[in-house]
Amino acid sequence: QVQLVESGGGLVQAGGSLRLSCAASGRTYSTYAMGWFRQTPGKEREFVATISWSGSSTYYTDTVKGRFTISRDNTKNTVYLQMNSLKPEDTAVYYCAAGSTRYGSGSRTHPSNFGSWGQGTQVTVSS
Repeated sequence: QVQLVESGGGLVQAGGSLRLSCAASGRTYSTYAMGWFRQTPGKEREFVATISWSGSSTYYTDTVKGRFTISRDNTKNTVYLQMNSLKPEDTAVYYCAAGSTRYGSGSRTHPSNFGSWGQGTQVTVSS
């Protein structure tokens, strides 16, 4: 199993940037697809971005394309989410997750395909 700890959330003005980090532990971290998801009160957790185990493929929800970038550094066991041009509607708790099966491409973006989750980090974008 992969253990995950997110960091980097905070309060930012609209148009600003934040970079989230997700530190993973566990020897097989580099063989799992990774993802970022977000959740607001009263709503289901939703897909934001995923990346394949090798880092060669990435997927984004339409509302963040061109603004967010997911990346991973397998030498540091860390996944990142660079968020630019933030909007108030990006306000949410952001969660990092590892895929349930090894060598995933990241194309299966539903949260049910991810078996390990971090505790979440709050991102608040003020208007």
